Amino acid sequence: MATAALSQPSKMDRRQWIFLLLLVLSVCINYIDRGSLGIAGPIMIKELRLDPYQFGILLSAFFWTYAPMQVVSGWLVDRYNVNWVYGIGFLAWSGATLLTGFIGSFASLLVLRTILGMGESVAYPSYSKILVANFKEHHRGLANGLIDAGSKFGPALGVLLGGLFMATYGWRIFFWFMGVASLLWLIPWYFFAPRDQIAEKVDMTNAPGVLRIMTVRSAWGNFFGLLCANYVWYFILTWLPYYLKNERHYSDIHLATIGSLPYWMVGCSSAFAGFVSDRFISRGNPPVKVRKAMIALGLLLTTIILPSAMVQDQKLSLLLLMIGCFGFGFFSGCHWALAQSLAGPLAAGKWTGLANGIGNLSGIFGPWFTGWVVRETGQFYYAFVVCAVFAVLGACCYYLVIERVEPVRWE
Repeated sequence: MATAALSQPSKMDRRQWIFLLLLVLSVCINYIDRGSLGIAGPIMIKELRLDPYQFGILLSAFFWTYAPMQVVSGWLVDRYNVNWVYGIGFLAWSGATLLTGFIGSFASLLVLRTILGMGESVAYPSYSKILVANFKEHHRGLANGLIDAGSKFGPALGVLLGGLFMATYGWRIFFWFMGVASLLWLIPWYFFAPRDQIAEKVDMTNAPGVLRIMTVRSAWGNFFGLLCANYVWYFILTWLPYYLKNERHYSDIHLATIGSLPYWMVGCSSAFAGFVSDRFISRGNPPVKVRKAMIALGLLLTTIILPSAMVQDQKLSLLLLMIGCFGFGFFSGCHWALAQSLAGPLAAGKWTGLANGIGNLSGIFGPWFTGWVVRETGQFYYAFVVCAVFAVLGACCYYLVIERVEPVRWE
């Protein structure tokens, strides 16, 4: 009987698909808003008279609030209605995006980037809470993979459409347009957000606290593994357009098209990895074991971005960069599903908040450190070396430090 059930897993219903697609759209908007500064960077640096070091500080400022607020957001979504917590955060970051189109100084842009980070901090704790409550284990890989794909398609669309838009109309109008478009998402969310928990109804009376979660070895493997992997992702998200334009000498038009390809690759790979992991799990393989293996393999494959910075041929460089991004998609499509499998419904919000808070410390120092390396060395090669090292360390954390092959049993 058990074998038959595994061979014919249940399918997601129409209601699940509707709010899952809304979440995918929201994270796409999230990452367009988050990465818009990197896209507008080449133009804004000239207009606002910024140097690479100052620009690195602005890229990092988002994480000054985004990282520490993760713990608060995890607590909020476990305690209050997650739909409202997420909606308020969405309203805050959309407003910050809209107001960015009016700024005229380094200081005002710095303030808005911190507000943007505070608003977006609710996203991933909310996603975990919603997915654990509304999707069964063998559906979470695809659900997380699609949400993560949205986080990669966002930068892809941002580079592609944003680059073309800014080249024609300027960067200010782009921020105004994105701010208004983002706010419109709240309308369907009000009507279609999940109203109950259809997959698992859980008594949260005995839910573990933050300190209890921090005593679990597997949690720290997740936290530090995410920190290492995020260093790579935030390099790709914030500095890749600048690298392609200034070191590979792509024109504005080519940057808008070719520069978006790595993000498309990560997004497609992420969705594919989520689907494949679900297939393995539905056949009876332990969820934690499957996702650990895919994450470690993906991060090791990501190191191919290093030789992409070493070759002179532009086409070969782009091909190697795409292969590395394909590998990164295996990590990004599985890591939140792994966290949810380990934490379970009792701890999903807090665990995700802690993981994203610690993991995004790399966002605080990573973009700034890359700017410092580029300024001191005059090239991006050593920045790619650092990324490869972090990818290897991340693979070790996920595969070696996370010791469990089953969910944590909370007492």
